[in-house]
Amino acid sequence: MIRSFCPVLGLALGLALGLAQGLALGLASAATAQDAAKVITLGGSVTEIAVALGAGDRIIARDTTSTWPDSVQVLPDVGYIRALSPENVLALDPGLIIAEGDAGPPQAVEVLQAAGIPFVLVPEATDPSGILAKITAVAKALDLEAEGRVLGAAVQGRLDTALARAAAVSAPMRVLFVLSLQGGGVLAGGEGTEADAIIRLAGAVNAATGFAGYKPMTDEAILAAAPDAILMMDRAGDLAVADADVRAHPALGQTPAARAAMIIRMDGMLLLGFGPRTPEAADRLYDALYGSEG
Repeated sequence: MIRSFCPVLGLALGLALGLAQGLALGLASAATAQDAAKVITLGGSVTEIAVALGAGDRIIARDTTSTWPDSVQVLPDVGYIRALSPENVLALDPGLIIAEGDAGPPQAVEVLQAAGIPFVLVPEATDPSGILAKITAVAKALDLEAEGRVLGAAVQGRLDTALARAAAVSAPMRVLFVLSLQGGGVLAGGEGTEADAIIRLAGAVNAATGFAGYKPMTDEAILAAAPDAILMMDRAGDLAVADADVRAHPALGQTPAARAAMIIRMDGMLLLGFGPRTPEAADRLYDALYGSEG
């Protein structure tokens, strides 16, 4: 994931305001309600936040990762957030573009920044505090700061509950997040990833240690990690990984997780999006690991 954020100039208004909470990341100035009448949201969590703030009727298009709530799926899809075409975005004549910080490629983002349309990059999040920063940024961009405070407080309350529950787990399970399993290689989520954060928020321990980001793990490392559960995104098509594929893998098939058939799949945006639904993701993962009664 790209973790750097460039300052964005709101050319149409000539404003340049730093976003909330003293973020080191450079964020664009908020557009006024008049300018934000036609909004394009790029990034699933950004779209979810905008809808939760009550701005769903202002969104005229979204990116491929924006699939929730169902109502946004009828909107034009301008492409995958990390493979944007500026022409697709600008052809819809938006008054405001709000994008997650890993939007790309960089050249496309530069074109959009220079197009004379207010363009806001919001910070990425890999921990609970980052979710609140996202909400603040999107609410400011939409001129819905009061609504943002209400939403932020509600999400914070549920996150606090999840954190307290996680801290109370006496025997945390070891969870290995597998991003993909292709060609026999296991691409796993290490430290500092969204997968690492959601595992911890659900009261478990990330079995993938000693590396940061999403990287391949050797068979030896997988066997040493000895996960109690394997966590994956619920995917279809070529990226789908069946339980049989896990059991047939020379290392994964020998783990406690495979022997106990503890293979958990969740919607990818819910699991890794780190938006308003993250407390729900933590609840679901906790229940899958420990049972609804704990």
